[in-house]
Amino acid sequence: MSIKITMPALSPTMEEGNLSKWLVKEGDSVSPGDVIAEIETDKATMEVEAVDEGTVARLVVPAGTEGVKVNAVIALLAEDGEDVAEAAKGDTGGGASPSSQPKEEKAPVAQAEPAPKPAEKPSSAEVGTSAAAPASIPASVSASVSASAPISDGSRVFASPLARRLAKEAGIELSAISGSGPKGRVVKADVEAAAKGGGAVAAAPAGAAPSVAGAAPVKAMSDDAILKLFEEGSYELVPHDTMRKTIARRLVEAKSTIPHFYLTLDCDIDALLALRKQLNDAAPMVKGTDGEKPAYKLSVNDMVIKAYAKALAMVPEANVSWTENAMVKHRNADVGVAVSIPGGLITPIIRCADEKTLSAISNEMKDLASRARSRKLKPEEYQGGNTAVSNLGMFGIKDFAAVINPPHATILAVGAGEQRPVVKGGEIKVATVMSVTLSTDHRAVDGALGAELLAAFKSVIENPMAMLV
Repeated sequence: MSIKITMPALSPTMEEGNLSKWLVKEGDSVSPGDVIAEIETDKATMEVEAVDEGTVARLVVPAGTEGVKVNAVIALLAEDGEDVAEAAKGDTGGGASPSSQPKEEKAPVAQAEPAPKPAEKPSSAEVGTSAAAPASIPASVSASVSASAPISDGSRVFASPLARRLAKEAGIELSAISGSGPKGRVVKADVEAAAKGGGAVAAAPAGAAPSVAGAAPVKAMSDDAILKLFEEGSYELVPHDTMRKTIARRLVEAKSTIPHFYLTLDCDIDALLALRKQLNDAAPMVKGTDGEKPAYKLSVNDMVIKAYAKALAMVPEANVSWTENAMVKHRNADVGVAVSIPGGLITPIIRCADEKTLSAISNEMKDLASRARSRKLKPEEYQGGNTAVSNLGMFGIKDFAAVINPPHATILAVGAGEQRPVVKGGEIKVATVMSVTLSTDHRAVDGALGAELLAAFKSVIENPMAMLV
């Protein structure tokens, strides 16, 4: 009986992957431990090893196939002594069929609502949606109302039950709202837009498209609608890879579900730069394959990671993650570091950064960044962590606000160190100043606690000898 080789789950959250490359062909003999394929997940390309001995009878899934479900059969192996041709006819069931096209991502915004039906009841999705609603509109509604009702001129206003209820509670006249749904139907987004605009918007003629002026509802444009804005032949389409789609989905999730709160302050890093130079100059030389080189070479980013980790140890109440039922308080500072790679971004993690030396952090960061750019990180090296650092100072960016990566409750955005005039002892002097912005999940880290964390970071970064003890 043929042996089934299935798509492995290379991380706890993996549901599907892309079969990038086969490293064997039909008829090849394999042994346990032989690398047979490369699988691309959303963040890395990983090797798959054989666990059985035999002959490759059939490659069920071709190289380059995207969206292969976990546990789907990707190849058949003939056992020792088994006829290869017979083994190739084996059953390939037992897993979801792979798709030759990327799995379509669910749109992050509501789709057009169906045509009205008499006495239509709101769906559970409509009833539970409240994150983006104005404060004047309740988060949930109950009881259904008629899908349409007569107005003063004898015509009828078509509206979803949820839109009708929200309009009533917000004191907005449905007949004065321009509907953007099918056949001019008023939907929830129209009522929200009218409420944000301070009242009802002008009614549109029957069958007319919704007005783009005033408080028109904001909706994601379809692909076709976007492409119609550009002259045919003036562009090329580059399909999203798995990483880009995952980044897009998680960013929408983060900004939709996490109440971001931002705190910014300036740090004088002249003392840090002086210490960095002193430590680098004192680095011992070690022999390597390419001759002698310093045992370490510290960067400003290495020292920022260490300072931030120490700050989290000083303010443990901010070293947390939010869940609906409890606050997760972390015992160590596992700091993710944003690394730009072709086609996206990945955050390898420095585990227990608060306990590691600067040289250990520096060498570990160089190794992680190098393997991140070649997509060779293991899932445990970039999944999890308590917080993150994003540094755009090398690009000359003065300051910016980073997006929190769930389940983190904070992320520190680091700008460039630049010479600025500062007041010291009542005199204007020139100092090297670096602006940092802390983004916090306000559910877990409120303003005062975030300010305490940022003040602790400033104290360490401006008195860098604290990193050595």
